[in-house]
Amino acid sequence: IINFLTRYGKFAVLILLLISLYRIADVVMGVMANIFYLEKGYKISEIATFSKFFGVFATIFGGFIGGYCSYRFGTMKALFSGALIAALSNLLFAWLAVSPISIDFLIAVITADNISSGFAGAAFVIYLSGLTSVKFTATQYALFSSIMLFLPKLIAGYAGSWVDVMGYAYFFSLTAFLGIPVLLLIMWIGKVAPVKS
Repeated sequence: IINFLTRYGKFAVLILLLISLYRIADVVMGVMANIFYLEKGYKISEIATFSKFFGVFATIFGGFIGGYCSYRFGTMKALFSGALIAALSNLLFAWLAVSPISIDFLIAVITADNISSGFAGAAFVIYLSGLTSVKFTATQYALFSSIMLFLPKLIAGYAGSWVDVMGYAYFFSLTAFLGIPVLLLIMWIGKVAPVKS
């Protein structure tokens, strides 16, 4: 911890804030996805096939794209793109919530969501890996990954109550807007706090 604070100084708080918020749109939306599919009227077999089977391949594909973009265009640009498409994919769920039941719609939304999740996940892992010191890689990465899910999981615990109040379409739209502070943070940190090895 001292090593990380020494390397990044006053910018360490900004970086930790980004780590704690980066997956918030994805995680808060994700806890309600399967419940939404069922309440919308899709069959369990359909959900399992497209979400749990084909979705895995879409996530892996998105991960490859995220890794390539990080290498080709730089970590911060890939990180920004990942956060953007992850938030935008939540709007697809809002669209699905007000659309008629259609397997094609379901496949399109699940595929887009998994590709965006894989992309964002790969870019984020690369960013976290770049933040760690070679002397304390395991410890620092473990701390970062713990911080990454604490706040999103805490907020996600209230997702069901939000849906009861506002309905699925507005809930998914709200989770997309949760990604806006993340985009602003990435732009700010990219300018003032470059990754230091």
